[in-house]
Amino acid sequence: MNRLLSLIKTNWVAIVLVTLTAITFLSLWPLSQLPAVPGSDKTHHVIAYALLMLPVALRRPTGWIAIGLFFVMYSGAIELLQPMVNRYGEWLDFAANLAGVIVGALLAVTLNLLFPAANSGHSQPR
Repeated sequence: MNRLLSLIKTNWVAIVLVTLTAITFLSLWPLSQLPAVPGSDKTHHVIAYALLMLPVALRRPTGWIAIGLFFVMYSGAIELLQPMVNRYGEWLDFAANLAGVIVGALLAVTLNLLFPAANSGHSQPR
């Protein structure tokens, strides 16, 4: 586990960029028709944004909380843009995204406490 956490902390920027690109693509890809049942995807929102925040909160670079706030604002922008691509923009999706950012940060704090050896070599934030 320490090796995996160290790998994530070392490559956190690439992981975040890939995750953010995937979230953007999947959230804004135009649909030919709206899904029949809106609101059934909140778990996916929480998971996606927790995975987005986890590497940042594990590594804790300078301004990491501001990065988390950017993720929240970015998710709000996506929700505002979704109706333009025949998708639902929902406040509950935004709330699930916010919850995901918080879950990712709390999970990272917990992992850093449980596996302190993974923190060696990463004492200086980048």
